Amino acid sequence: MSLEYFDLLDEDGNLIGITKERSKVHRDGDWHKAIHVWIINEKGEILLQRRCETKDSDPNMLDISCAGHLSAGDSSLEGALRELKEELNLEVNSSELSFIKTLRRSWKDNHGFVDNEYDDLYILRTNRKIEDMVYQKEEISEIFFVPYMEFKRMIANKQSDMVMYEEEFEILFEMFDREFDNKKY
Repeated sequence: MSLEYFDLLDEDGNLIGITKERSKVHRDGDWHKAIHVWIINEKGEILLQRRCETKDSDPNMLDISCAGHLSAGDSSLEGALRELKEELNLEVNSSELSFIKTLRRSWKDNHGFVDNEYDDLYILRTNRKIEDMVYQKEEISEIFFVPYMEFKRMIANKQSDMVMYEEEFEILFEMFDREFDNKKY
């Protein structure tokens, strides 16, 4: 297995011209970049993934449709397209992705894992079905679509097996409430 390297950022999200190995970035709390792609289908369902039990953060938890760190030298869009292909075997055109905004996030677990990152948030609207996707078994143990209103309930109830991204959820709800709250599927 080859080592993964990230471009380091300053606290304001600017590249500083240094790359570092992933495990050392998370050990030292260096700022870096990641992408989050939320996939929503024409029925108003959100794709969720369950993280594999061997993940170094949030194992066995329900998470964003597709997410990942940018490898050194990647642009945000290149990283998003690469992660969609790697994690879900989805090849999409860059025009299919809608960039929403960049969020600054910082957290630390009880085992010394520090994640200081700038997350570029994207939306992918698609008519692809679960059968059209082949998930990466080293990263993901299952994928499924959940109706938007059920997704909102999961978040409101702080479902214990869901990774929580409060600021990100607020953005999604602001975007999709008018569109999906009153529809019956």
